[in-house]
Amino acid sequence: MLLPSSVYFFFLTGIFFLYWPLSRWRAAGLGVLLFANYFFYTKWDLFYLALIPLASSVDFTIGHFLGKAQGAAWRKLLVTLSIVVNLGILAVFKYAGFFLEIAGHPAGKWEWTFPLGISFYCFQALTYTIDIYRRDAKPTASYLAHLTAVSFFPTTLAGPITRVADLVKQLEKPGRELLAADGSRGLFLIGMGLMKKLLIADYLGENLVNRVFDFPGLYSGAEVLTGVYAYALQLYFDFSGYSDIAIGSAALLGLKLPMNFNQPYLAANINDFWRRWHISLSNWLRDYLFFSLPGKRNAVMPYLNLVITMALGGLWHGASWNFVIWGLLHGAGQAVSRFWQNKRGKAAAWTPVWWRTFVTVQFVCFCWIYFRAPSIEQANLMVERIASGSWGVENVSGGMWTVMALALAGHYAPKTWVEKPRELFVRAPFYGQAAVLLLLAVAIQYVAATGAAPFIYTKF
Repeated sequence: MLLPSSVYFFFLTGIFFLYWPLSRWRAAGLGVLLFANYFFYTKWDLFYLALIPLASSVDFTIGHFLGKAQGAAWRKLLVTLSIVVNLGILAVFKYAGFFLEIAGHPAGKWEWTFPLGISFYCFQALTYTIDIYRRDAKPTASYLAHLTAVSFFPTTLAGPITRVADLVKQLEKPGRELLAADGSRGLFLIGMGLMKKLLIADYLGENLVNRVFDFPGLYSGAEVLTGVYAYALQLYFDFSGYSDIAIGSAALLGLKLPMNFNQPYLAANINDFWRRWHISLSNWLRDYLFFSLPGKRNAVMPYLNLVITMALGGLWHGASWNFVIWGLLHGAGQAVSRFWQNKRGKAAAWTPVWWRTFVTVQFVCFCWIYFRAPSIEQANLMVERIASGSWGVENVSGGMWTVMALALAGHYAPKTWVEKPRELFVRAPFYGQAAVLLLLAVAIQYVAATGAAPFIYTKF
């Protein structure tokens, strides 16, 4: 069930009208949401109906005992068990074939591969037990609330990665209701997400990006470079579009999810980029991985831990050396940027902001080549084509240039350009909102007549 599909919105509408009349009875409301979560998973594979409840039950039980345990050794054993269970799920159901190949045993088609949502589920699930272990959260007494929070369906495919304890608090809050303004903002976000995905991201992918990355040898260096820039825009509008739809869907059910993007290509350095890009993952890697890595806090370890963190973050995206290289590049970039800032202090910012932003974007786009290319050899070929200096752009259509220009304008525009229309939409009467959504549906039907491609991050 794809989020930009009509099936998803019929599903969301049904859950919306079923949930709110029953929400006055907390157990009934949670039951509706839990049914929606598990139904969403089973639309992809029935196996999830066994895996997700079992894993969630294990974490709920561990959280219960963590809340009672006092001894440091006992608490460490419990949280380690939770980590082993969740990372074990990742190892078996997503990375087994990759690890077998590393060990020299070609796995062929690994039969037990269920990648959908597994990475996001496991990272989200671990926030519950680790937060309790660190005493940043208390265990919930409601088994139903925990099952609902850890498998919340808008976040299933691609986040945002949400702290389970935060979602549980919202679900257990008495007297929950949906304010008209919050519902309108949710609808606005969903509309924004659909525009990003269907009018920009899919167009860029179908009309240039996919062809350039699949057959770079057929294109000039300038066309390959344009394809890389187009992919940077495609990935941003695709993933931020998903996040908008997920956050908007949650808002219609009275729940608040964390922001996931903040104009990432305005970053003045690579560390700033990761404070703006996939914010929920960046925060997870920082809070649960970087700060947990062993080693003496000497002059070297913080920089080495940055590289390790990002390499593991790259591997989290998929069982491929391409992702490892992408993570290592970003880790090295962050380490160099942090070292330079620590060494030079304020003098590190001696260059203009626009220049630092330009250099950061070039580095990020270079790394995207290894993130998107189907193999390391293909990525290297693309780099060679770009370096060849051939500058014909006959294969880039006028429509591509137009959509890329609109995408750049949309990304770099002041936030008020979005905030003001959003508040106008919120204050508009229901028939005005309906007219806007109808016009959006017509525009999408006209431009995206071939249907929606899967969200890029659902592969991870």
